[in-house]
Amino acid sequence: MSLTSFYPVVCTDKVKECRDFYIQLFGFEPTFESDWYVSLRRPEPPHYELALVAHDHPTVPAAFRSAVRGLILNFEVTDVDAEYDRLVRQAGLTAELTLRTEDFGQRHFIVAAPDGVLIDVITPTPPTADYAAQYTG
Repeated sequence: MSLTSFYPVVCTDKVKECRDFYIQLFGFEPTFESDWYVSLRRPEPPHYELALVAHDHPTVPAAFRSAVRGLILNFEVTDVDAEYDRLVRQAGLTAELTLRTEDFGQRHFIVAAPDGVLIDVITPTPPTADYAAQYTG
């Protein structure tokens, strides 16, 4: 396979609300917009992409026309503490998981998008010795 692009498409019942969420809080810009599908892209390289599709649209196979459940999107950042301040303290998002440092090698917190998709904001940290051996490469 010669892969030319890869990005998640979230089936949602809140296309507009999620569009605004990712644009206003995470710096995405729309590259295509309709009432049932929005394609988003971060403007600076690397150009990370994310799309939203109305869960009940006919392009979604009938057996799978439901809003997303159980999805976590990881956003790795250089300063998770600054993002916690910006998103939770200043923007008023609820920390579904409060800011903490994990033994497995990350400092992170989790907030939720309007459709319940969890956003895990992470800065990698050195893992403890017990976890360090589990990393490959």
